[in-house]
Amino acid sequence: MRTGEQVATSEPLITIKSAAKVYGTNLGLAPLSLAIHAGERVALVGPSGSGKTTLLRLLAGAMVPDEGPHTVSINGKSPAGLKPGNELASLVGIVSQRFDLVPHLPVLHNVLAGRLGHWSLARSILSLVWPMERRAAQQALARVGIADKINERPGHLSGGEQQRVAIARMMMQSPLVILADEPVASLDPARAEEVMELLVGLVSGNSDGGDSQRALVASLHTASLIRRHFTRVIGLRESRVQFDLPASELDDAVLDELYDLGDDAVAMEPLAGLAARDG
Repeated sequence: MRTGEQVATSEPLITIKSAAKVYGTNLGLAPLSLAIHAGERVALVGPSGSGKTTLLRLLAGAMVPDEGPHTVSINGKSPAGLKPGNELASLVGIVSQRFDLVPHLPVLHNVLAGRLGHWSLARSILSLVWPMERRAAQQALARVGIADKINERPGHLSGGEQQRVAIARMMMQSPLVILADEPVASLDPARAEEVMELLVGLVSGNSDGGDSQRALVASLHTASLIRRHFTRVIGLRESRVQFDLPASELDDAVLDELYDLGDDAVAMEPLAGLAARDG
């Protein structure tokens, strides 16, 4: 396995030690150890079934690793050990290709759903009638470029606009770690570039409100996006890490070997069909 150099010497924001997952008789993820620091933007690549989604679900606290206690931690805490609510919401935010928006509620309410983990049940119910923190929601929507859509319903928006709503909702959580599972798979190249710029901006510490104390981990299949927007790339195959490199060192030969393209190898860019598969 090829391994990239760490970008920082401080304590990692994310620590994974010998985490593994088995589904019945199928291996979901072989024992894996990783350290990811604040400010890193890590891309996960690999064929369908390689373990990318399993790794993201472990980081999200949606499942517990099979081997050993406390083998996945974010900022020193096990996400699987936290109840859904303020503490988990402040640790992890998720963006997926499905958007997971509530179609019959306006964009405003969908964005405010990012605050549910921080609110009491009574406050959450009251916000359905009198939306709380409307100004914060407006600011989040303005940042993703669709402030004028605040009263629209998701079904009236394009795919790119719906993804921006999902990002604005995640921004309302203000999480330390942003997890993105194929976030641009259903978008055209121009919209994909815009969405990646938004996600990267949240962890880049730029003047537009980015925070370099955060980290981004995303599964992707587009080499050009990885090279432009990520600092590190981890390749998985058959549930095992095959390489861990600076994104600048990602080349076609490495990808051809990962995807086992052999003599029919082409650049990773045309592998659009792979992006629709669940990794």
